[in-house]
This record gives sequence, structure tokens and C-alpha cells, in this order.
Amino acid sequence: MTTVALVPQRPVSLWPAAHAADARRPRSQQTKLGASDTVCARRAGYLLHGRTPTDTGEKRKAILGTWLHAGILDAAREEYGWLIERRVEDETVRGHIDAVQLDSTTAAQLPKRLRPTLPAEQTTVEDVKTKGTYQWDNVLRYGASEAEMRQVYLYADLLAAEGFARVNGQRQLARIGPVPVARIRFRFINRDNGDDHVQEIAYEADRARRARWWVQQVRAASSPEELPRTFQGPGLSAICDHCPFRTACWGPIATGRSVQSRLVHDDEERAAALAEYVAVTERIKPLKERQKFLRAQLDGSEPGTYGDNVLGWSGGNPTKVDDIEAMVGLYRRAGLEVPMAPDTPAMKARLKEVGVPVPTRLDHDRRTAVSINVTASK
Repeated sequence: MTTVALVPQRPVSLWPAAHAADARRPRSQQTKLGASDTVCARRAGYLLHGRTPTDTGEKRKAILGTWLHAGILDAAREEYGWLIERRVEDETVRGHIDAVQLDSTTAAQLPKRLRPTLPAEQTTVEDVKTKGTYQWDNVLRYGASEAEMRQVYLYADLLAAEGFARVNGQRQLARIGPVPVARIRFRFINRDNGDDHVQEIAYEADRARRARWWVQQVRAASSPEELPRTFQGPGLSAICDHCPFRTACWGPIATGRSVQSRLVHDDEERAAALAEYVAVTERIKPLKERQKFLRAQLDGSEPGTYGDNVLGWSGGNPTKVDDIEAMVGLYRRAGLEVPMAPDTPAMKARLKEVGVPVPTRLDHDRRTAVSINVTASK
């Protein structure tokens, strides 16, 4: 008898496996409102009311960020003894703190194996965020967003009020009770080039109370639709573009019209929106004029760091144009008739028909527009 070995078909891509694994992560299956779910009030409402997601956005960047995030935290645990991915919760909200660095007094209450290699001067709650290059300038200039602040203040407040959750794997941590938090730290990692940026702030009880109030407002709503949209919607906000409740929140996208157009119901609302548009335009106009003047002042300046900003330039390159002389040469070598007045579109079409690349040249007298690029210095 001949046996045939069954060889599974070789997968074309690992991304389906990555998406499936991500969907099985505890955070992906969480039904109780988590601190990381407080990005948008209405989105938090959908989660709290158990609504079924209406959209499955592209998650590759998020998955890459998760993998990078996990690797960084594992290294911090192995090298420095940080407490990583520790659960905190109460009856209204829960979450997993990326890293907790205990001070020496608090660390002394734990078994030696759980103590940090070097205790912190003040107990610090740290959150690691991965960002792309296009977001990096905002990170350097403005630091954590309001939503990111709210998330980490909820973590810190839960730790300060309740301590570590009494769950498997951290019962000894839970025994020390509430842990006063003195500092908040954000560690931003650029997932494109590995750059990092650290933002530290002192813990403020008032900001923690405001974060708690935000959660209370979400919980008090009888339906998600009662809650405000935090962002401006698909096409204007990347968060909305990839939100699992995009369609539930804004409705289906109609060809040729923005979803935001549904917010205008009659001529009275249309008149109000138009009046505000005019008012905003009038406020912006002098700023745009000033910006153009400053751009003209900087024209010709050498790229480099000036104060808090880095100046750079792009563009100004020769434009690529069709090389008619080269096309005529190709026609003659192929024995084709060359028009007395070369018909460029027809000659290009003929070359493409026979699979010959259309020759081009650089026109040094015609250049692309020069754009100014300003980023924050490190």
C-alpha cells in the first residue's frame, strides 16, 4: 500500500494568522470597559452596551505596534525587574498597566524576586506608545494626547485606590494594597526608525478625578447615541477611519458625499454651518498670509537645526518629460515612418502597444515646487 504524505498548502501571507491571534488576545475580547477603551466617548458607549462591531479596519500597524510593545516590555522586565502588564480594576473600569517602577519603600514589601533591580525614586506608572514617523513631530512638540493622558491616569488612580488586582500571577502584589503613585511616564517609540522620546509628569489627583468623571458620564448614558463623538469622523480622523463602530456611529459611506454631511438636516442648520465656515476662514486668513511671508523670509536658508526646530527642504528637482528625439530614434531603428511633425501621443501609444518603454529625460529648466519641512528638534 502506498501512503501519501499530506503537505499543507504554504501560506501566502502571515497577516491572516496575525489578525486571528490578535482577535484572541484578552484585550480584543474584553467586554468590561477598559482604560484603553476611553479614546472616544461614543466608542466606549458601544463597548459598554455590548454592541456588535460594524467594521473591521486594517490592523497591521496596530499589530506591529503590539509586537514591538511586547518586546520592549519583556526586555525591561528581564534587565531591570520592572513589573509589566499588571492588571488593576474596580467595579467600573479595568486595565493592564504597561510598567510599574516601585520606590524602595514599596518594593521592600515584596519578595526579592519581584523587586526591581534599581528602585525608582518615586513610584512611577509608565505607558509605552508606538507611533509612525508621520505622527512623530506631534509627539515631540505636544507629548501625550488628552485620550492617552486619560488612559494612564485611570491606570494610576486604580493602582493608588485599589492596588494590584487579586488575580492569578499577582496575588503577592495585591497583598501590599493601594500603591500611591507619584509620577506618570510616557515612553514613545518610533516604529519606523526606533527613535524614542520620554515624557514625565508629576501625578495630579485632579486630573485623575477628571478621568474618573469621564468614565462616569459614559456609564450614565442610557445609549451610546447619547454620547458625543470625540473626533471629526471618517476621512478627517484616522481614529474614526479604523474604528470598529464607524458605520454604527456615522452611517454607511455614500459615494460622492462625506458622512459629515448627514449632520446638516435643514436650511437653518446649513446657514449656521456656512456662517461658521466664513467666520473661521476670516480668522485663518491673516495667519496664512503671515505664514507665507515667513516662508519667503526663510527661502534659501540652509537646512539644519535652528533653536527648537529643524528646517528642511524637499522638491526643486528637474521634471521628467517625454524625450521626443529618443522616440524618433526608436522609430527609425525599427523602420517605422516618423511623422513630419512628431505626434507625441500617437508615438507613445504605438510604443506601448509593442511593449517598448517610452523614453524620458530630465528638463533642468522646469523644476518641481520647493516645499518647506519643519520638525521639532530632539
